[in-house]
Amino acid sequence: MRILTISNLYPPHHVGGYEVRCQQVMDRLRERGHEIHVLTSNHTKSGVHEPDPPGVERALRIHGFFGHPWLPMSQLIELERQNHATLAAAIHRVQPDVIHVWNMGGISKSLLHRLEAGSIPIVYDISDHWIARSLKGDVWLDWWNRKARGGSGLLRMLAELLAQRRKFDRDTPTFPVENIRWKHIYFCSAFLRQLTVDAGYKVAHGGVIYCGVETGKFEQKTNHGSFKKLLFVGRLSEDKDPMTAIRGVAKAREQGLDVTLDLYGKGEPDYEQQLKDECAKLGLGDAAQFKSTTPEQMRRVYSEYDALLFTSNWGEPFALTPLEAMAARLPVVLVPDGGDVELGRDGENCVLAEAANPDSVAAAIHRLANDAALRERIAAQAGKEVVEHYDLKPISEQIESFLNGAIRADP
Repeated sequence: MRILTISNLYPPHHVGGYEVRCQQVMDRLRERGHEIHVLTSNHTKSGVHEPDPPGVERALRIHGFFGHPWLPMSQLIELERQNHATLAAAIHRVQPDVIHVWNMGGISKSLLHRLEAGSIPIVYDISDHWIARSLKGDVWLDWWNRKARGGSGLLRMLAELLAQRRKFDRDTPTFPVENIRWKHIYFCSAFLRQLTVDAGYKVAHGGVIYCGVETGKFEQKTNHGSFKKLLFVGRLSEDKDPMTAIRGVAKAREQGLDVTLDLYGKGEPDYEQQLKDECAKLGLGDAAQFKSTTPEQMRRVYSEYDALLFTSNWGEPFALTPLEAMAARLPVVLVPDGGDVELGRDGENCVLAEAANPDSVAAAIHRLANDAALRERIAAQAGKEVVEHYDLKPISEQIESFLNGAIRADP
C-alpha cells in the first residue's frame, strides 16, 4: 500500500502519547513493506532539532492550538487556502492507495470535505476527542453554518446571494460537519466511539482497535516483595489529576504506611506550584518528589517502583501509561476513567480506585501494601495481557487489515 497519513502533530514535535503512537504505527507499517508518507503541521517544539525521517512533510498550518493565534476571518481565509493547496499537492505527488487521517485538532476541518469528495479511500483513526468535542467548534465551518445573527449573518447572506460561497466551496469547502460520512473509521475504545455517537455523529458502525505499546522495550520488575515507592506518570494537569494521587499517598501515610510518591511529568508552572504547595501543606516533605526523564529512559524507570497510581479523570480515550506500567510488570492502581474501563479488572490485572477520591486511592494502596501475593498476581496477569492484546505488533496488523479492507471496499 501507498499510504498518505495526515496528523496535526508528529514526533519529534509532539505534545502527548497519541502522536508517538502514530509514528510507531507508521514505522511498523513501513517495516511491513508499505510506502508511508506523512503530512503534518509546521508546528515545532523549541529546542528540538532532530532530523525528520524520509517521507515526512511539515507544511499544514495550525489555527488556535498549541500556542498558535486565533485569526480573524479575513486572515483565516488565507490559512484555509494554503492548507487545501498543500493537501492537494501532497495527494497529487504521492498518489496514495489510501488516506489515513489521525488527529485533526487545530487543523482545517474543511480538508475532510475535500478528502471525502475525492475517489481515494479514507480511513479515520480516532484516539482522542477531536470529533466529539471539537469538530463543531471549527472556526471556518462554524462561521459558514451557524444560525444567522449580527454582522456575520449578514455577510454570509451576502456571500450566498453573490454566489461567493459557491466559489469558496471549490477551494475551501464550507459545508456543515454533518456532511462528513465517516465510512471507514475505527476508535481506540468503545467508550470513545459511544462518546462520538452521543455527540450526534453517525459512527456507530466504527470498529475498535485499542492503543498499543512496544512491550518488548520495557525492563520488567521481577521482585514484588517490597512496597514503598509509588509512581505517577503523565502531564501535570487537572485532567490527569495528580492532586488525587498526592492526597491519596498523604492519607495512606497518615494511616501508618511508609510510602513515597515520585511524579514524572511536566505542566503549566502555576499548576505545578499548586501541586508542590499541596505537598508542603500535607507535610509530605521528601516523600513527594517531582522528576522528569526521557520516554526512552522511562522504559527502565517503571521497574524501579512498586506501583503506579493512574488517577486520570477527564474521559481518557484509552491511556498508554497503564499499558506501559503493565508491560514492565508493575502493579497498577487504576481509576476506571473513560476507555480505561475496558482495560482494568479489579483484583485481576490491577486494583481499581474511584476518581477524585483520595480515600479510595489510599484504600487501594493499603490493599497492595498488605498483600504481596496480590501484587505479584496482578502484575503477572497484566503483563501477559498487554503482550497478547496490546503489543504494537498485533495492533499494527489490525490497522493494516483495516486499511486493506477500505481499499477493497472502495477500489
